[in-house]
Amino acid sequence: MKLEDNEGHGGAETSSRKRTASESKIDESPTDRKRSKDGERDKKEDTELKHKAKHSSSKHPRKPLQEPKITSSGGLKAVSENDHADVKTKSVAMDASLPSEKNTIDLNNNISAKHTESDERKVTKTELQEVDLFAPIEHSDMERSDKKSKKTGDSQKDNKHKHKSKSSKKGHHGTDERKVGEISANSSDGNSKKRKSKDSCETDVLPTGDSKKETAVKKENAKKEREKKDRSGKDTKTSDEKKRKNKPEGKEESKKKKKDGDDGKTKKGGKKEGEDSTWKWWEEGNSNNGNKWTTLEHKGPLFPPEYEPLPNNVSFFYNGNPVKLTLPAEEVATFYAKMLDHEYTTKSSFQENFFTDWREEMSVEEREQIKKLSKCDFTHINKYFLDKSEEKKAMTKEQKQVLKEENNKLTEEYGFCELDGHREKIGNFRVEPPGLFRGRGEHPKMGKLKKRIQPEEITINCSKGSNIPVAPKGHRWRKVQHDNTVTWLASWVENVQGNFKYVMLNPSSKLKGEKDWQKYEVARKLKLKVETIRRLYREDWKNREMKTRQRGVALYFIDKLALRAGNEKEESETADTVGCCSLRVEHITLHQEKGGQEFMVEFDFLGKDSIRYYNEVPVEGRVFKNLKLFMENKEPEDDLFDRINTTYLNKHLNQSMPGLTAKVFRTFNASTTLQEQLNKLTTADMSLEEKLLSYNRANRAVAILCNHQRAAPKTFEKSMQNLQDKIAQKQQQLDVARKELKDAKKEHKRGGTERTRKLVEKKEAVVKRLEEQLKKLQLQMTDREENKVIALGTSKLNYLDPRISVAWCRKFNVPIEKIYNKTQRDKFAWAIDMTEEDFQF
Repeated sequence: MKLEDNEGHGGAETSSRKRTASESKIDESPTDRKRSKDGERDKKEDTELKHKAKHSSSKHPRKPLQEPKITSSGGLKAVSENDHADVKTKSVAMDASLPSEKNTIDLNNNISAKHTESDERKVTKTELQEVDLFAPIEHSDMERSDKKSKKTGDSQKDNKHKHKSKSSKKGHHGTDERKVGEISANSSDGNSKKRKSKDSCETDVLPTGDSKKETAVKKENAKKEREKKDRSGKDTKTSDEKKRKNKPEGKEESKKKKKDGDDGKTKKGGKKEGEDSTWKWWEEGNSNNGNKWTTLEHKGPLFPPEYEPLPNNVSFFYNGNPVKLTLPAEEVATFYAKMLDHEYTTKSSFQENFFTDWREEMSVEEREQIKKLSKCDFTHINKYFLDKSEEKKAMTKEQKQVLKEENNKLTEEYGFCELDGHREKIGNFRVEPPGLFRGRGEHPKMGKLKKRIQPEEITINCSKGSNIPVAPKGHRWRKVQHDNTVTWLASWVENVQGNFKYVMLNPSSKLKGEKDWQKYEVARKLKLKVETIRRLYREDWKNREMKTRQRGVALYFIDKLALRAGNEKEESETADTVGCCSLRVEHITLHQEKGGQEFMVEFDFLGKDSIRYYNEVPVEGRVFKNLKLFMENKEPEDDLFDRINTTYLNKHLNQSMPGLTAKVFRTFNASTTLQEQLNKLTTADMSLEEKLLSYNRANRAVAILCNHQRAAPKTFEKSMQNLQDKIAQKQQQLDVARKELKDAKKEHKRGGTERTRKLVEKKEAVVKRLEEQLKKLQLQMTDREENKVIALGTSKLNYLDPRISVAWCRKFNVPIEKIYNKTQRDKFAWAIDMTEEDFQF
């Protein structure tokens, strides 16, 4: 009974006497027997090590091997026989102060596990880097002592006195026990590695439950190691900030300049600085639940500055007499004065609309006095603003920099929003200032006054719980809503046409990018079903119902000619622009035969933005016959397709393929044309300039298909003349170089020397370089001439799948910067990141 109590509490007293064989067999548990077997195996290995040490001691004599002893610093030290005696005498005295064996083992294991978790990964990594697995194994004194320590640890129950004496002598200090745990872990790892390498030839080692636990522990240690590094990184950052505060300003500025100069350098991992800030939303997947965002916060729109009155020395004259206008009337007068040199002010409709709206801003006395626009003199006001414009152009570099910095501050405050936790750029955060409406083409409302927008007219859209934008002092918003099914941040209604105006995100934002991506994906899906749709609308040409026939012919025009569908508009409210469904009889002319081709149709009408569409195209016989039928008994101003409209057409297309509209046909045909033209015009052996010319020609084919025209630039003739002068000058240089090459070859032929040979090679290189430069200039001239009245940018940004261009650039080694500028690359970042060179639309 006494023995059991002593064993349970201290164990030091019972471990001091020798146990008989019978006691060992009776008291020994299966775990103890296993440990004893491990101990016997360790003894054999230890005997072999000692035998090897004796043979090697003749060459390198060593000190006798001693048992390890833990020092106060946590290290190992040899234990002498006297020390054993001290341990035996002191162990009984310290027995009462020691915890039980079980608790001591658990405590040691817990403490060592805690302290070695963060270092385990480092130790393993260091061992893998430093140990040569194919080198012969040599055992140092430290390895032997580690092995001895492992042996002692395995037979803890049989050698309780030694274990307790060492523990009691060192106490329960965290530092010592941590290092003991590290040493025992390393020694046990070393022994397991030796056994594994020894038995690897005989059988494969299968994972056990202990190895699974060890793997889980390593994963947990790795996680804690990362957290530790993050904390250390923050601490380093804080210390660096303190150091910067203590450094002189000169050193700080030089360090900042150096950092700014290294913006292009790559960080660890091959990424450039600032690249991590890019939100790759396209890698997150698309949620089609109808919600555009979860959280949205912004500062609201930026209003234009208030009107500044004219100085007293600048006057408005009516009928030759100066008139002092009220501020509202004076502000509107300045709008007209700024446009005196523009052709708009020469148009009667512009003048009439302006004068009508201007009189509404006048006081009663001003309306009685000012009755005719022809008697008004705005020249003094016009001269004042021209002088101000010249002053702005003559500003110094420093003055311009001040204005730029002020503008950047406003952009930083109002030009960004927080969308789902990411900082996104806003496209048009400024409210349009008041002015005169211009419109496109011969718009009937040109010249009307666009009034100043007030905060009371603006609706704010943001998420619930976010900071609502603050309205300007003395004002309030019309409404604040939280609608996450729309993408706009603010909206209002402009007074001229009654249309809604929106503050939207930048084209490079997630919402705009997702919309573009979806648009091109729908167009790609159409490629799989377009033949079926074409077969169906051809069958409609023979249908007995007139409405179905008109639908079939309209779809044929939209598909083949890439015509816009057209929208219904109120008469006299907008410019006379039409699309396919709103074509009138006067817009087409039928020719049974023209230019050697049958069934010719001549189109002549104003399309979007009052751009004239003129085209002569041959059509199929059934289409020609139906057009004749549609035009029977109709006046020139009657609708050609009087039974259908855009809504009906799009509804029918959506039944054929979900998401399909008439506009998708335009995108599909544009992208298909670009893909076909690039495959046809580009070869790998072309120079960079030739490849770019091929791309522009392919883009030009799309622009012609979509009727993307423009007026010739005002500086076109001058720029072409400068280019012709450069070509002529380069041609003269080439002629001279060719003559010099010819003379050098003759000289080399008469008496060939090393000098003449090098001279010929030099002249040939000069001729080759000049020929390339001349060819480049000629290609530029051809490109400019062909693009004189063609707008390539519209189709490139709105109708062409950017993945086609990116894949073409990568396939033919053309820098993407040659196709897209910085703004366009930001807009199509999703396409640039995901597209490989084998992409086909």
